[in-house]
Amino acid sequence: MSQHVKTLAVAGALAAALSATVTPATAQDANEKCFGVSLAGQNDCAAGPGTSCAGTSTVDYQGNAWKLVPTGTCATMELPDGRMGSLEALDRDLPQG
Repeated sequence: MSQHVKTLAVAGALAAALSATVTPATAQDANEKCFGVSLAGQNDCAAGPGTSCAGTSTVDYQGNAWKLVPTGTCATMELPDGRMGSLEALDRDLPQG
């Protein structure tokens, strides 16, 4: 195998590795954490007291539980009783205790 072919193979492998690591970050940037919008048991992960990880919220629209939503949609989501989503944890609809 010539040096030129080896160089091309290494360059191709490097380019493939770099593109594989960039793609997930781009996909992740398309979403943002939105607090207070998930139904009980449907949060994406921990947020504070009353949550430990995905699916552990106990109250609908729990203010300290978040769900990933498309970037830019959090504050415009239509929720019952005039509730709004937030990019920061909320002090509303927290579990009793």
